Amino acid sequence: MVKGANVGLAALSEDVGSVMVRLGWSSPTGEGDADVSVLLLTADGKVRSDGDFYFYNNPVAADGSVQLLGKAPTADGNEDRITFDLTAIADDAERIVVAASRYEGARFSDLHDLCLTLADGAGENLLRFAIDDPGEVGALLFGELYRRGGDWKFRAIGQGYESGLAGLATDFGVDIDDDAEVSEAGEAEKQEVGAAPVPQAQAQPLPAIPTQPTSERPADPVRPVTTPDQPVVAKVAPRPRTAKKKVTLPKVAKKSLAENDAWRVARLFPAAALKSDRERETRATSVLLSVMTQVPEFGRRLTAAFGAPSGRMETFTEVTLPNGDTPRRPDGVIRIERAGKLWTALVETKTNGNSLKPDQVQAYADIAARRGYEAVITLSNDVELDGSPLVEVKADGRRKHKVALWHLSWAEVAHQAQMLIRHEGVGNAAHAWLLQELLHYLQHENSGCHGFQNMGPAWVPVRNGIDDETLCQGDSRAVEVVESWERLVRQVCLRLGGELGQKVLPVQRAKRGSDPRTRRAALADQLCADGRLEAELRIDGTPGILALCADLRTGKLRTSIEIPAPEQGYPLTWSKRLVRQLADAPADLHVEALLAGQAPGPRGTLERLRPEPADLLPKDGTSITGYRLSLFRSMGNTRGNAESGFIRSVDESVDRFHAHVVVHLDRRTSSSRTRETAAAS
Repeated sequence: MVKGANVGLAALSEDVGSVMVRLGWSSPTGEGDADVSVLLLTADGKVRSDGDFYFYNNPVAADGSVQLLGKAPTADGNEDRITFDLTAIADDAERIVVAASRYEGARFSDLHDLCLTLADGAGENLLRFAIDDPGEVGALLFGELYRRGGDWKFRAIGQGYESGLAGLATDFGVDIDDDAEVSEAGEAEKQEVGAAPVPQAQAQPLPAIPTQPTSERPADPVRPVTTPDQPVVAKVAPRPRTAKKKVTLPKVAKKSLAENDAWRVARLFPAAALKSDRERETRATSVLLSVMTQVPEFGRRLTAAFGAPSGRMETFTEVTLPNGDTPRRPDGVIRIERAGKLWTALVETKTNGNSLKPDQVQAYADIAARRGYEAVITLSNDVELDGSPLVEVKADGRRKHKVALWHLSWAEVAHQAQMLIRHEGVGNAAHAWLLQELLHYLQHENSGCHGFQNMGPAWVPVRNGIDDETLCQGDSRAVEVVESWERLVRQVCLRLGGELGQKVLPVQRAKRGSDPRTRRAALADQLCADGRLEAELRIDGTPGILALCADLRTGKLRTSIEIPAPEQGYPLTWSKRLVRQLADAPADLHVEALLAGQAPGPRGTLERLRPEPADLLPKDGTSITGYRLSLFRSMGNTRGNAESGFIRSVDESVDRFHAHVVVHLDRRTSSSRTRETAAAS
């Protein structure tokens, strides 16, 4: 689509009761980002109340009509996903505006490849709108869904706001609170479980949007945080606030009443007695589906990503479906009722290292098409990649009914459970306990739901080929290793993000829209040439990109981060301050000064630099542009996640580097230089 164009959704697909909008962009430095927001507007172009403004502090509508699903990695970057249940949108909401905003003075002109795509309930892309020149703006309207003659249409807007998110919101009638502060626990108003809901403040008419920013991003409201051992407490902020929320990790669990460590806590979902793969698959399916129905926040979070509507959900196991002379028995069925209509998905589950069987999934897709079901959902420990699906399913062109094929990894399930119970909060303490039991089950060594755990059969031959220099470019086994590496990196992001309560995403520096197969083939050739697997992770609130390098020739793993030098002061002062910040970091941490002109700078271990920070200063007075901090360790030899396995060594390296190095870095001293560098790029 082009700017200003509009199109009716009914003309594009028959399945537009539920749609998914994706907003994407890329950054030359891998550090650029933006926040998505949605506004429901009446005929006069204003929100009915502040509750119609959905953003990072208010991501889900109570009726499920709007849900911000957050960021997801793609083959050429990352994208934000939003689902809309158009059948649940209130009758007096005439327009749905989709926007995004940058923060801390950043502008959309720094981002590349801005685009919006819209998909129907089966996951098929219906339209794409690219914005080539957004301008020097802090907020951007991508497009809007609006009613016309009883149907929904989409309009491509591409309009910018200099005044950022606050200006955009106030222009549509949202009352932004610039001054109110949320007090500490015991001083703020609290809402206990079961108490009457606190009404939101009604929006007031406001003047037109100013041409310059009128305020900085105000402080953040505190959302409910639920832990298994605490009551649910909501600190109430009177109006929407446009700052990112500060999450708080749960407190240490209460001391056990057991007489000794040999006593085991009774579990709702025991895993110790599981012996066969079939038992594991049956138990895992039943546990997950039952928790999805009992914890609506969790169930909706998973099904919304599959284009499912919001409504009454029921799940089933041990289902038999007719299929000629041989009835089929999918592992599970999910059914959601909305306005008298049913949305149905068949579920096929695998645990341990078992792979999905293409013929089995194809059979379920054919059954779903014949019976008018909407989707087939596969669950396994594997992670699906764009351009490299785990299972290829052929659609029967003679059937009008489309069936969507979706994949969910057990790592993603655990990530979503962690985000809810540790950082975002759920409806009540019972829901938190159920999620905690689910998480304990998934992490149990006997459940078989541990996520991606095997680098595949090509791993050992490729390592041997690199060792004896017989691996040639174009070898398909190198591509398999690159794909396994990408799956591992994405799982590391899920696990670390769930523990921190922050967005952790892989950085893709390829141009958006490039073919993922071509990109992986180029990376495979690079692996053959230099013997290294490399990745970059962007962690919210971190002053740089965490780089990970596995050198298959030396058998070493390197985790590192580059931080820019402060804008003011003297190099000796910078070096002393950095060494003080890293007082609790490992003594074997390597610190290197980065010099103007890309010349190698002075370096040394932290143990040697602690008494002599001046050793980081170049002898010829060359300007220091930043510092690189690195930790090394030997990587595991085996392809799996055994004690000496490669996957475990990668997990431990990232955890150690983040916990002992990254958390000690001062974000404030380097954030402005980071933004300056990103803008210059």
